Amino acid sequence: MASPPLLNLQDITLTLGGRPLLEGAGFAAGRGERLCLVGRNGSGKSTLLKIAAGVIQPDSGTVFVQPGASLRYLPQEPDLSAYATTGDYVSAQITEPDKAWRAAPMLDALGLTGNEGTQHLSGGEARRCAIAGVLAAAPDVLLLDEPTNHLDMPTIEWLERELLGLGTALVIISHDRRLLATLSRSVVWLDRGQTRRLDEGFDRFEAWREELLEQEERDAHKLDRQIAREEDWMRYGVTARRKRNVRRVRELAALRATRRDAVRAVGTVNLATQAAPTSSRLVAVAEHVSKSWGEKRVIDKLDLRVLRGDRLGIVGANGAGKTTLLRLLTGQDTPDEGSITLGPSLSMVTLDQQRRMLDPERTLADTLTEGGGDMVQVGTEKRHVIGYMKEFLFRPEQARTPVGALSGGERGRLMLACALARASNLLVLDEPTNDLDLETLDILEDMLCAYEGTVLLVSHDRDFLDRVATSLLATQGDGRWIEYAGGYTDMLAQRNQEPLNVAELVLETPARPRAAQPRTTAKKLSYKDQYALDNLPVEMEKLESQAQALREKLLDPNLYTRDQAVFERYTDELQKTESRLAECEERWLELELKREALQAEN
Repeated sequence: MASPPLLNLQDITLTLGGRPLLEGAGFAAGRGERLCLVGRNGSGKSTLLKIAAGVIQPDSGTVFVQPGASLRYLPQEPDLSAYATTGDYVSAQITEPDKAWRAAPMLDALGLTGNEGTQHLSGGEARRCAIAGVLAAAPDVLLLDEPTNHLDMPTIEWLERELLGLGTALVIISHDRRLLATLSRSVVWLDRGQTRRLDEGFDRFEAWREELLEQEERDAHKLDRQIAREEDWMRYGVTARRKRNVRRVRELAALRATRRDAVRAVGTVNLATQAAPTSSRLVAVAEHVSKSWGEKRVIDKLDLRVLRGDRLGIVGANGAGKTTLLRLLTGQDTPDEGSITLGPSLSMVTLDQQRRMLDPERTLADTLTEGGGDMVQVGTEKRHVIGYMKEFLFRPEQARTPVGALSGGERGRLMLACALARASNLLVLDEPTNDLDLETLDILEDMLCAYEGTVLLVSHDRDFLDRVATSLLATQGDGRWIEYAGGYTDMLAQRNQEPLNVAELVLETPARPRAAQPRTTAKKLSYKDQYALDNLPVEMEKLESQAQALREKLLDPNLYTRDQAVFERYTDELQKTESRLAECEERWLELELKREALQAEN
């Protein structure tokens, strides 16, 4: 590092509840450096950031902050209760009198007046006020823990621009891949209590992590083979000289100790939905729907059809009516004007962003079993609660842990565990990505893409929407909503809006000069588009075979006179099959043209 670090953590150890959480962890950040701190839920990321901020004292290790350097920390759940208004809170964060003027414009940029009472703020308003406080203080070191939680997309994009323009040392924890790819210059991976650093952006991190884990697997396999050889010698080759025997026995004991003490990589979350009977083709139909809250029109003459298999994302600024729209489409609320028709045979499972179903006083096991002993009802079968917990990476000793003591990510996994235990053909997800780690997000994305039912999704995570959504319903203001095909990047293209151009905003520091490279978006098809492109030919071939078989049956000249009902059933099935085949062919052609265009650009 060319210049001395403003913040340096070395050999940090911490034990919580008798279990080592951090063992020799650390990182350093100099002026202008932007680090993202990544790791699984429960790995200790937030704890390490709290140690850096001086909120928690480690068992051992050193925390060094350059003398005279100012530091500000944004926690996951900021506490503003000691201040009467948002203006009081932000002003209190600015310790230098000559920077006091920054409070008002920062609050205004985040949609706050400064007169809001802190006791009545929503989650999004509290988060924006806390962000205004740390940015207005203009510190030398800025520590941010999940800054995008409860923020809408316009605010997230504004925050990206602000952070790119800072010359501070920045350390950020986030599940938002797009944010991390935009901001990061280095990645610190916290894994099994230890940290490893990659001095490249987040785009390179996942491939680097897989390389390290594969090397660990190879080393573990070699150790196992060496132990097996030594054990074989112990059984059959102990006739050599006594001194040599003693040495090899001692070496075998050391090898076994090495294997016993090795901390292997944690498993993966097992996310699988419980299928309910297939719903009707029409899931929800909205006709000229309008809804107002007082004088504010949040939905104005909306016409919308949600079909079985759709994964509809709903996006817009906070207060635009996203949750209201979700409640209307699921029959939990009624419109002021127009009508909403829900299809029959809907089995709905809801995951709400406030996690209201979680009682902080109940234990993890009681929450999963609903107080029903040791068994969880998963679909049509009963499972032991400990086994089901393990599938979501909870340890057996956490069964009696109160929900209120779980981390934000652990509560997110618990909500998923409760929701996915129930059979469904309609998933309603309101901000499901909050606090989830990146690996769990990957698995959730794969599960949703393979889900045979319908998904209604409210999310501010742009990368998640790109990977999952088949269409987006976006607010245009004044209660108007427009549906766009594809994900978030597709919506921007259709609206002739370009994603954030990092090259124009990056401020390089003298300590680590490098040329700004334009950040290209959509270098290849998204996961869901590539999955569809690969699998549509198989589906089209199957549909063509079904159509041909139905045509051959209808060629029978005596079928109509012999059994009119069968003739009409075959005719109806043929019409539906040919209609579906036409849809698949059109979708395949659209994706193939998109793939060719992307290849031509690159």
